Amino acid sequence: MLMRIHATDLPGRDCPGGGGFPGYGNVHVGVQGRVRREEILGLHPGDAPEALWTLECEARHIPVGVDIRGPYVHGRPGGRFFYLAWGTVDGSGGFAMFRRAKLMFDGIAPEIAEAALRSGALHARLGLSDAKGHPLCAAVRPPAVTWSAG
Repeated sequence: MLMRIHATDLPGRDCPGGGGFPGYGNVHVGVQGRVRREEILGLHPGDAPEALWTLECEARHIPVGVDIRGPYVHGRPGGRFFYLAWGTVDGSGGFAMFRRAKLMFDGIAPEIAEAALRSGALHARLGLSDAKGHPLCAAVRPPAVTWSAG
């Protein structure tokens, strides 16, 4: 199955501090690998108009619905998710993570998961700025993300 994540409303490359947020410069976001935490796929600058990731995943039926696995999928069946990792990029291209968002699969409606399994494609759409304009973090479920199949 192809998993496509389409993100808009990125918070900016420079995110000033305030309200418990220390502030960061040269902010980027990418999908964090499962095995190696430092493995980040598809870094996008925080001021990009959108970010798009396409990931190859394995999907199968399990007793409680559809299970999705892959090299960028974290968690156990029934609690799987992607990490969208926020970090700064230094002059040599090094990435230093400071925050993550968990794009939770438990918010995918069963009928959408089944349709995605049949079609071979699942899509997520979300904005990446929180209510304060900072990089989105914590667990992300509908209505903050919209899932669709096909």
